[in-house]
Amino acid sequence: MVDGRGGRRLSTAEAAARLGVKPATLYAYVSRGLLGRERSPDGRTSTFDPAEVDRLARPGRSRRGRRPATDLVVPSAITAIDQGRPWYRGLAVTDLAATRTFEEVAEWLWTAQFAIPGTAGSGMSWRASEAALVAGRRAQAALPREALPLERIRVIAAALAAGDELRLELRPAAVTAAGRSLIAGLVDCLPLPGAPPSAPRAPGAGAIAGRLWGGLSAGDPDPGLVGVLDAALVLLADHELAASTVAARVAASVRADPYAVVSAGLATVSGTLHGGASLGIEDLLDEIDQPGQAAAVIGARLRRGERLWGFGHRLYPDGDPRAGYLLTRLRATAAWSPRMAVVDALLDATTRRGLPQPSIDLALAALAHVTTMTRGAAEAIFAIARTAGWIAHALEEYDRNTPIRPRAIYTGPSIGT
Repeated sequence: MVDGRGGRRLSTAEAAARLGVKPATLYAYVSRGLLGRERSPDGRTSTFDPAEVDRLARPGRSRRGRRPATDLVVPSAITAIDQGRPWYRGLAVTDLAATRTFEEVAEWLWTAQFAIPGTAGSGMSWRASEAALVAGRRAQAALPREALPLERIRVIAAALAAGDELRLELRPAAVTAAGRSLIAGLVDCLPLPGAPPSAPRAPGAGAIAGRLWGGLSAGDPDPGLVGVLDAALVLLADHELAASTVAARVAASVRADPYAVVSAGLATVSGTLHGGASLGIEDLLDEIDQPGQAAAVIGARLRRGERLWGFGHRLYPDGDPRAGYLLTRLRATAAWSPRMAVVDALLDATTRRGLPQPSIDLALAALAHVTTMTRGAAEAIFAIARTAGWIAHALEEYDRNTPIRPRAIYTGPSIGT
């Protein structure tokens, strides 16, 4: 085992020992982009650069072993990021987006089974109670008319929680039932775009993707594009320990109810370095009236010192496969759209200038742009999708039943002097 410079590389066992962690934790570092590895030709073993392992071991150490102080490693059987793409319980996410609905994938994340709601004996209902819908709709109707969909979703979640007297029942079947009802309520309580927030909206029926369309677009649903929206929900249902998922897991680890877990995730996902990144991309796309204007609009933003969101992802140095898949589906379904031509012109301009490949945030913003959804639709899609993942992580934490309590490395004034 030698590297390209003739130096000896470390085996998995040797790298784990040098870091003072278990092999599973070592591969968690790999999946989060903290450590690189090289696979053997047969793909059965991995080797590690000793210098890179030493750099990882050098920062401030936690009280247990030599784990980097900035790292939080949590054992999980839900999602892995490996081989340049994400996997849900061992299945490639892009394959799931091509073959499964969002509801089926949510059940897979929660139970490791592809139970299909509505089938004989399933006992599953992706519906919120009428009382819950009344409460959620009234709560969001109190917001200003210009409130973004994600702002409404956060208020709806709190209203739905207040009406569920059994929300602290944390057995798996109860939690998954709450998850279905909660996701349905978040979607069905959104008002029709362009209408007054208090205007009645038809009761939700059918799949979640079609119902979400009704809360984000005033236009009639196009079956092909609703399918693309459903694929987007699948692609975004989870992403290992993203910031919002960490917040959700911390809440669940102290046995907060599923609604509180989701509210913790919703508060975090709105950040501009997380799900909120797509809002700026939506605004960028809206500035481009014709494909030929793409380069000029980008140039004007750069001259103002503004950041271009939506390009590159540190976990996918070779490109975000979720973005590639979603843009391909969108392009195949809406090739006729002048708005798709604007998206392609933007991507062509950034590619020619050597920018990294697009991230899922740009692909989501492109979906919202092409379908003329209301402003902020992309981050709302992100949040609704990720709710399924937060519930899955909550189930693991309820079973683990141990509070997550990170420790700080104190850097303040000397103590006792």
